[in-house]
Amino acid sequence: MRIGYPCINRSIGCRGDRTFRLASYSEDRFVATVESNLSCLKNILAWNREYGLLFFRITSDLIPFASHPVCTFPWQEYFRDELTAIGRSISGSGIRISMHPDQFIILNSPEREITLRSVAELQYHADLLDAMGLDSRAKIQLHIGGVYGERERSRERFIRRWADLDPPIQKRLVIENDEQRFAIADCLTIREETGIPVLFDVFHHRCNNHGEPVPDVLARVSATWRQGDGTMMVDYSSQHPGKRQGAHAEHIDTGDFLRFLDLSAPYDMDIMLEIKDKEASAVAAIDAAGDDPRLVRSVPVKR
Repeated sequence: MRIGYPCINRSIGCRGDRTFRLASYSEDRFVATVESNLSCLKNILAWNREYGLLFFRITSDLIPFASHPVCTFPWQEYFRDELTAIGRSISGSGIRISMHPDQFIILNSPEREITLRSVAELQYHADLLDAMGLDSRAKIQLHIGGVYGERERSRERFIRRWADLDPPIQKRLVIENDEQRFAIADCLTIREETGIPVLFDVFHHRCNNHGEPVPDVLARVSATWRQGDGTMMVDYSSQHPGKRQGAHAEHIDTGDFLRFLDLSAPYDMDIMLEIKDKEASAVAAIDAAGDDPRLVRSVPVKR
């Protein structure tokens, strides 16, 4: 069991998701921004190793505009050595990597242009992970998309679009239940037709479910992950008190987290904490997990 957080580390004074306005695109600006983002990513990964955080979601903005037609720069070749070195560092440290394209990436959209843009963005994500030399355990997680008033047809459209994806994307793609539209049952239905691993989002399940107990869900979801996919991935958060349903908490509720760990036994999993204060909650989660025999940590947590 690895524990991690997504994209940004608030403790180290840099951001790996710097971008710029499309109107100001130039190759010089692009190269400088990517260099800055890669430098920060290396710093984040080093910090994570020091604190025993072995799961990390790389920001989709690492290479700005990579899937946009404006970007014709050969970034894979130009940054090949640096990306390879980062990938070797990741693999050598036992860190698990994921990525999560934003909400505008909708594979099952009935609009052709949205679908084409979504496929191009997924291709960029796969290209980036490939450029780092990461194996198929590095995953790209995606929501199923919109319902568009026709749930079954929308699920079927996702299945058809998935079948048309290139194998380098297919081998990395996992689907996640969301908090409003497609519940874990929908993901498992799609899995039956495609073989896609299912990523279980605990908080989304609390918001959108059909009464399935968490242990039962984990039993079914864990079976969707094959050997080449690695340990199943789980997203964890809890409700922000006083905000709309589905708003993520500012800091981990350790009591709730420990209850989830109890419910999840005996399944192994890598847990991504989708919590506002990011690395602070991840360190607290490792402290809370304590002597859980599933926990993998590179070094003792720094105090």
